[in-house]
Amino acid sequence: MLNNNFFGFTTPETDGCLLKTTITLNPAHEIFKGHFPGNPIVPGVCMMQMIKEVLENQLGKKLRLVKADNIKFLSFINPNEYPQFGLGIKMSTVDEQVKADAQLVNEGIVFLKFKGVFK
Repeated sequence: MLNNNFFGFTTPETDGCLLKTTITLNPAHEIFKGHFPGNPIVPGVCMMQMIKEVLENQLGKKLRLVKADNIKFLSFINPNEYPQFGLGIKMSTVDEQVKADAQLVNEGIVFLKFKGVFK
């Protein structure tokens, strides 16, 4: 949905249940003209969508968020200041549910902490 337009990501590296990738934003995307003019920031819902789309790519199937246990937006992501950042996801699959514990980070700055369940 947003991949290959609003953002892109490198081929994820996996180490057991840990998935890591680098997100690259498109600072010229239309979203930033309204959020916010002259001071663009990535909307929180777009941050969560990035997690979902990376998981979908990794698992090869469509997912929907069914539960969000804990979401913390800790820092703004200005696409001009941070056009790239890391996404780390600890994931586990139980039955048809995918539990995700994710963070968006750049050099020690944590933008988002997310814990949720997808199905």
